[in-house]
Amino acid sequence: SVVLSFDSAGQTLGSEYDRLGFLLKLDSKLPAELATKYANFSEGACKPGYASALMTAIFPRFSKPAPMFLDNSFRKWARIREFVPPFGIKGQDNLIKAILSVTKEYRLTPALDSLRCRRCIIVGNGGVLANKSLGSRIDDYDIVVRLNSAPVKGFEKDVGSKTTLRITYPEGAMQRPEQYERDSLFVLAGFKWQDFKWLKYIVYKERVSASDGFWKSVATRVPKEPPEIRILNPYFIQEAAFTLIGLPFNNGLMGRGNIPTLGSVAVTMALHGCDEVAVAGFGYDMSTPNAPLHYYETVRMAAIKESWTHNIQREKEFLRKLVKARVITDLSSGI
Repeated sequence: SVVLSFDSAGQTLGSEYDRLGFLLKLDSKLPAELATKYANFSEGACKPGYASALMTAIFPRFSKPAPMFLDNSFRKWARIREFVPPFGIKGQDNLIKAILSVTKEYRLTPALDSLRCRRCIIVGNGGVLANKSLGSRIDDYDIVVRLNSAPVKGFEKDVGSKTTLRITYPEGAMQRPEQYERDSLFVLAGFKWQDFKWLKYIVYKERVSASDGFWKSVATRVPKEPPEIRILNPYFIQEAAFTLIGLPFNNGLMGRGNIPTLGSVAVTMALHGCDEVAVAGFGYDMSTPNAPLHYYETVRMAAIKESWTHNIQREKEFLRKLVKARVITDLSSGI
């Protein structure tokens, strides 16, 4: 199993995180020793350790391992213990303990955990996926990650039919039980304390209150048994925001422009947990206002407004540099 080896929480994290070390160091040249190591792999063969090796060569601080999901040792992890959601678990101990006592599963499936090499793809919701016929290529990946309530049924030709993980938060979750895929894991990304409270209601099959501080209506039922439910490690939200993208630290609190999108968080997770990482459906082309915003609806790009919480331009720079440096592959060429 993967062991966390985070820094002491007593370090001056703010000054560390405010530096754009990762973005400044990232370039498109594959380090010579890695180019040699992976040169002999045949086309399409999975390259063990490729993503993390490349990230560590570019940015040595990346090398600290982090498991995908919270388990019963979550209170020992200094880097997340000292921060409130979304960047940590401070104040959520009892809720998380209650959830984990019922879910009892903290990893992927035994079949996926036994793979010698894992190829993962994060499927974004962008309109760039429409009419690209990437479905079969997406389904070829070992782990297919989907975000929030993006539908699959009726769009299989472009987005595939396989879902391994669906990562979401209460307001983003599918509200109709019949929309959920039968074989996928449901993964909560906790952005605020109410999100953990909501997941406890879901896991215990208790009544969800619509007045619990959510900014829109939320799902009141998720048709998954407790062992099919996971909590995403908040470390990935923290690392994506402050270490990789370089968003404002704001004393470790949620603030204007310092919340990474779920897509960037999922990519960060995959860089730690997968050997090869690809994306599809990422990127908004603001120069084409009549293009579809999402692959599954008719809303146009012109409808997008400046986000209070996200810095889309900074994230796009982060993802574009990952693609340029060949750390990740962009199947739909939207970034």
